[in-house]
Amino acid sequence: MNEAPVAAQPAWQPLPPWQRAAAAAALQARARWPEALLIGGRRGIGKRILALHFAQALLCERPNPDGGACGSCPSCGYVAAGAHPDLRVIEPIEVDDEGNLTVVNEIMVPRIRELIEFTQLSSHRQRAKVALIVPAESMNKAATNALLKTLEEPPPATYLILVSHLGSLPATIISRCRRFAAPEPDAPAAAAWLSAQGVDDAPQLLAQAGGAPLLALTFADALVQRERALLLDLLARPERLDPVKVGARVDAYEKDTRKARLTDIVYWLSTWTADLAACSSGGLPRFNPDRREALGRLGRKVARVKLFRYYGALLRERALIGHPLQPRLVVEALLFEYLALFASGGSH
Repeated sequence: MNEAPVAAQPAWQPLPPWQRAAAAAALQARARWPEALLIGGRRGIGKRILALHFAQALLCERPNPDGGACGSCPSCGYVAAGAHPDLRVIEPIEVDDEGNLTVVNEIMVPRIRELIEFTQLSSHRQRAKVALIVPAESMNKAATNALLKTLEEPPPATYLILVSHLGSLPATIISRCRRFAAPEPDAPAAAAWLSAQGVDDAPQLLAQAGGAPLLALTFADALVQRERALLLDLLARPERLDPVKVGARVDAYEKDTRKARLTDIVYWLSTWTADLAACSSGGLPRFNPDRREALGRLGRKVARVKLFRYYGALLRERALIGHPLQPRLVVEALLFEYLALFASGGSH
């Protein structure tokens, strides 16, 4: 559900249409480009794609008059192939000697030290050096502290681009960066883009993703939809929900995929809870319109004060999702709390 890493240096992708105008405007001011840029926004709107687009423009050897990348020079080709020697992408993944990738919980100090060493080297293409950290909130505290000096005073012609979608970065990082809000798509643009990717039923997937098209694209996977349906069926019938069994289901996945399953479950719980709050107040569900009847029924039973507190707890859990010790235990605890919303005698 996060914008999952697929390579040590992700291949460049064309900008989606909702980002083009803002990206062009930013690059027109290329002569005043900040040494540290923080691209913020909710997940699933293409922040990483935008960051790589900026990196390609900064590394381009024959930039267009408007500051954009030419797309045809050697540097542009290297970026498009994910192999530019002056570009580093730091993500919560590890790569072994055979090139196999493993998703890890956090970006640790050794990765940031590698980045710092990279910034101190001479540029291979004699243009610039660019480092991306995606997502920046995956850095643990020690890694964050190790980055501060370089973030504040990077070497000449060195650019740091941080991507953040959870809003939990420390003030020491935010204060050292120029902030850039990633553009949000409108519904027609998002649906058209999804359709161009070969996705059927774009409106329903966009509803599930809260209008975020890249997140909706991950929801098009049949396995994801199956897991969502199984969980929502249980949330709709609290009397049938066994948190221990759901936790065991998460534990049955391969170790490398458990974090993704936990991320899915926390997201679905938070969107279900938001819809439940809307229905308990006489409104309509935003994220799960296909479950309107069940949400309406539960909305008349739920303890509303507890519900709002639970929603806040879910948002905090989403902010810490990169650092869970045991996905199974997290899932069990959250689902037991969900059941307590319908316990008799609760405050409404």
